[in-house]
Amino acid sequence: MKWPVTESELLSALYPSSPADSPTLSKKELRIMELRKKRDSKSQVVAGLKRPDGIGTVTVEERERFEEIKERLRVLLENQITHFRYCFPFGRPEGALKATLSLLERVLMKDIVTPVPQDEVKAVIRKCLEQAALINYQRLSEYAKVEVEKSQKDQKDPENVGRLVTPAKKLEDTLRLAELVIEVLQQNEEHHAEGKEAFAWWSDLMVEHAETFLSLYAVDMDAALEVQPPDSWDSFPLFQLLNDYLRLDYNLCNGKFHKHLQDLYAPLVVRYVDLMESSIAQSIHRGFERESWEPVNNGSGTSEDLFWKLDALQTFIRDLHWPEEEFGKHLETRLKLMSSDMIESCVKRTRVAFEVKLQKSSRTTDFRVPQSICTMFNVMVDAKAQSAKLCAMELGQERQYHSQIDNLIEETVKEMITLLVAKFVVILESVLAKLSRYDEGTLFSSFLSFTVKAASKYVDVPKPGMDVADAYVTFVRHSQDVLRDKVNEEMYIERLFDQWYTSTMNLLGTWLTDRMDLQLHLYQLKILIRIVKKKYRDFRLQGVLDSTLNSKMYETVKNRLMLEEATASVRDGGMLGISMKDSDEEDN
Repeated sequence: MKWPVTESELLSALYPSSPADSPTLSKKELRIMELRKKRDSKSQVVAGLKRPDGIGTVTVEERERFEEIKERLRVLLENQITHFRYCFPFGRPEGALKATLSLLERVLMKDIVTPVPQDEVKAVIRKCLEQAALINYQRLSEYAKVEVEKSQKDQKDPENVGRLVTPAKKLEDTLRLAELVIEVLQQNEEHHAEGKEAFAWWSDLMVEHAETFLSLYAVDMDAALEVQPPDSWDSFPLFQLLNDYLRLDYNLCNGKFHKHLQDLYAPLVVRYVDLMESSIAQSIHRGFERESWEPVNNGSGTSEDLFWKLDALQTFIRDLHWPEEEFGKHLETRLKLMSSDMIESCVKRTRVAFEVKLQKSSRTTDFRVPQSICTMFNVMVDAKAQSAKLCAMELGQERQYHSQIDNLIEETVKEMITLLVAKFVVILESVLAKLSRYDEGTLFSSFLSFTVKAASKYVDVPKPGMDVADAYVTFVRHSQDVLRDKVNEEMYIERLFDQWYTSTMNLLGTWLTDRMDLQLHLYQLKILIRIVKKKYRDFRLQGVLDSTLNSKMYETVKNRLMLEEATASVRDGGMLGISMKDSDEEDN
């Protein structure tokens, strides 16, 4: 009998018709019928279809032949179910698998009227599918080996023979085998799901078949991973490949093989995170020791390297898509807190370097804001932006931790602005110190007046110029232009300029208040008028608000200088074009 056959053909084979139904019989067949009739009285009485009372008779020989055919048919059907991938490739012929399962159920019946228990049918099919898993994996492994051998021959590399036993080669072959395993499982799901139309529990058996199939692959996978060198991360692509398939399969997700895979890789992931944390911490320490503070992208070389490593580590762990929720949350939380600690260290090291840089720089109008100062500000800007991405968590405790990092960055920026403003104040103090030598009643002022008067009788003595004022104005403008051009955060610049203007104006007001009972020297007055006018104009051009510019201290300084100007005009006969009036009309 050729397979597949129709159900009527199978029934005719199982329940053959009586010879009397044949329209024409040969002499040999008639002779056989006569012999059978003679033995009817000696044969067993069994259920039949021909007598009016429903009782018929068959011979023992016929019964044995029937059982033989039935057994052969059962073996045939079980074999086809065991080899379902090859007997019904890609689900073809359509409906054949369903018909085979239904026919097997009828073959397992004890008689034509008593249904076979479903547990018995299920046990038979389960056994077939267990054998199918072994056969399918053996053939798949052989196919993979053939592929490898073919690749070796194509490359014609005699060294490939040695590469077959290396850990890297074993891992490569295991990864390729995993791709084939996933492909087989996908084909089973796509092309052989029609069995559930015959039995509702077919899907459950196919899940068991898949787990058995994967357990066979697990043996080879474990063997390949065991020979990998310690602290080697080349096997993570294997986990990603298998996990990305299993976590999306409702039946296999967190199944036996999936759990085994997680147990295998969980220690590797923890070890990887430990080593990366140690490596990043060391890179921060070494990086800041030799940091040149040259601008690199949004910050310095060390900060860029740090933020890239933290982002790459979080992206790697996130791409693992760890299926077990609790462990996945643990990994995420640990990485967020680790990023917070690393960013905190970066911020503090930058703050220390900023202060050291200012301490080593000039305290006079020769000072120019270096590029490194701007780079340090930009590191803070980038740290704030990166912390929002690297440290943000949905949980309340971690959100609070993230806010602490934000607060640390803000406080550090405030300190840096205060340090830089203090530097600017020191430079203005150096200018005022030079002007203090001209205070009325000082020894230097008396000696200078005496020598100038004595010398003026014989030669033309040049009067002090505006070099001090011009040098200070140049310093202010250069610093403003550099900060505006190099610092990436406008808000920090606005805060810096506001504090700079307010602090220096307060210093001028204090300096003038200390000389409330003294009349300013003409040279002092000219220098101060030039400084105050230019400072007011330049900071207004930089966007400082009028409410800050026209502060009470500014009005006090302005009124004092206008009073001194009026006094000097009466006493010395004029200011030679220097005046507090019409300051907005000057171009320089």
